[in-house]
Amino acid sequence: MFLGSGCILGAFAFFGGSACAPTQTQGHMSADEFDSAQVIAGIPHLPGVYLMKDKRDRVVYVGKAKDLKARVRSYFSGADTRPFVAHLGELLSNIEVMLTENEKEAVILENTLIKEHRPRFNFMLRDDKEFLQLRIDPDGEWPRVQIVRRRRKDGAQYFGPYHSALACRETLRVLNRHFTLRTCRDSVLHNRDRPCLQYQIKRCPGPCVFDVDRAVYAENVKSAMLFLRGRQGELVEGLKAKMLAASEGLEFEYAALLRDQLRAVEKVLVRQEVVLESDVDQDAFGIHREGGRVTVQLLFIRGGRLLGGDTVHFKDQLGEDAEILSQLFMSHYGDGAFVPAELLCPVEVEAAETLAELLSEARGRRVKVVVPQRGPRRKLVESAQRNAEHQFTHHTAEADTDAILQGLRERLDLSRIPRRIECYDISNLQAGAIVASMVVFTDGKPTKSEYRTFKMRDLTSQDDFGALYEVITRRFRWLAEQDYEPGDAENPLAKKKPVSTKVPDLVLIDGGKGQLSAALDALDDLGVSGQFDLRSIAKSRTLDAHHEGQKDVEHSPERLFRPGDAEPTVLPSNSDEMFLLQQLRDEAHRVAIGLHRKVRGKQSLRSKLDAIPGVGPKRKAALLKVLGTLDKIREATLEELLAVPGMNRAAAVRLLEALGRSSG
Repeated sequence: MFLGSGCILGAFAFFGGSACAPTQTQGHMSADEFDSAQVIAGIPHLPGVYLMKDKRDRVVYVGKAKDLKARVRSYFSGADTRPFVAHLGELLSNIEVMLTENEKEAVILENTLIKEHRPRFNFMLRDDKEFLQLRIDPDGEWPRVQIVRRRRKDGAQYFGPYHSALACRETLRVLNRHFTLRTCRDSVLHNRDRPCLQYQIKRCPGPCVFDVDRAVYAENVKSAMLFLRGRQGELVEGLKAKMLAASEGLEFEYAALLRDQLRAVEKVLVRQEVVLESDVDQDAFGIHREGGRVTVQLLFIRGGRLLGGDTVHFKDQLGEDAEILSQLFMSHYGDGAFVPAELLCPVEVEAAETLAELLSEARGRRVKVVVPQRGPRRKLVESAQRNAEHQFTHHTAEADTDAILQGLRERLDLSRIPRRIECYDISNLQAGAIVASMVVFTDGKPTKSEYRTFKMRDLTSQDDFGALYEVITRRFRWLAEQDYEPGDAENPLAKKKPVSTKVPDLVLIDGGKGQLSAALDALDDLGVSGQFDLRSIAKSRTLDAHHEGQKDVEHSPERLFRPGDAEPTVLPSNSDEMFLLQQLRDEAHRVAIGLHRKVRGKQSLRSKLDAIPGVGPKRKAALLKVLGTLDKIREATLEELLAVPGMNRAAAVRLLEALGRSSG
């Protein structure tokens, strides 16, 4: 952490232009009294930090500048056309400035104040306690790799922070598997009298019990640290040399251990794209913004190889791209992230020289902040830019979906945001072929792996209400089973596999009040109503209207019914919420119709088999047993039919003719 105490030359607060020491109190101007010209007039041409405050005296933005007066004036000059800048005069009640000795101290102070106030319009990473890091103390007794959330000044080596907990834990898993370091806590290390399972599976040398060679263990620690620093090329060469020396010294077990480490590292290298022929460590940045919404993409290049990347999204950003990147550098690297030799940027970063100086102090070696114009480095920045744009689009789509789901919750008065919606439709075009569908949308998108279809077991007549009652009962009976102990003989639903054991947020029924009542009756009889929201959607109706002797066709809006409400809810036909519900209903209808056609086709084939002279129940059963399905019977050749036990040539020919096929 390179953020130290800055040498602050002085601190002055300007409220509507009148200066006072920050320790004094002074009444703020009213909303109508904020005068940007008066405020700017009192700000000096000196380096420092400015704090914008809203009507409730909350800090909404912190910025730095070599020339405070010029910077603050730029917001009110009219040259900045960003929409939220135009409304600053309405938002702000005052602007405070704090003077510093130089730009370096301004950079440090800005970062400190952003962390302290967490302003709404500043680019700010999550609190560092939310990020995981890997820690190794190479000077400790039998060092191990730990996951920690806080970096301490304890002499240990820290790697990260990892914005993805999954990536951090996967890295730890690779280290524990291949670098044979202990994983136990110090208290366990000092009190164990026999080795643990990690020793048995050759992932730990067992220093808790055995006399382990400290030099070999230290080499493993060194290799693990090279791996974490992304220095795989250097690590590979070292492992090869040590493996050769171990083999020549007849230390075959140690050589085998080194071989496994080498294979693990080379496997990682295969997955890493070579992007530069140099051995330099770099971070490449891309930035994409639309209004106040910003996405920054980081690409990590270590030793010329692309290791991976990270993406951060923010909204309500007041600063320009150059200022955002400057604040990001202070927040990201100041919180303990590895500082590479080069930071490749798409635009000139504010206070780039000062940042390079601070980062060099943190790294212990020179750091360059550059905007490459050509060559491989420029291609890396362009790649980061493309990724930033792609991630922005994807993230925006997710944010839009959240807004739609929140809108559904409010418009339909749901008990919770409908992340998982199930929609049911009955297809009942003729007696004896009643089917139903269940489609699932998760976060506004179809989850086709969870679609289900139903054939009615208890109905043969055209009864949509009865079919819906059966489907809802079969879907949610597992919820009722939770009132019974496992294996309870009195459980009436035992031994029946549940359709799904996921509880939806919203169940949508294709139909009107009658269908809604049938579904509610099923849930009531199971005793599980109220565990999720239930609604039905009725298609628009055709209305006839006469105007001056001409008959015009009008359509009623689609209606949504809620249990207990006499009147339906009508959503605007062009709303995103209505479009999502229509997608659900149409998808459920498509799946149900598809199943219905398949069932009808099979029923038609069964009827044809029954009508063919010489193909009785035994032969029909034999055909199904050998060929498997009715579709296979329909596609079978004469030779395949003759291979069925009990089938003769005459019966086979009659079957093919009945199916409209030639026996030749």
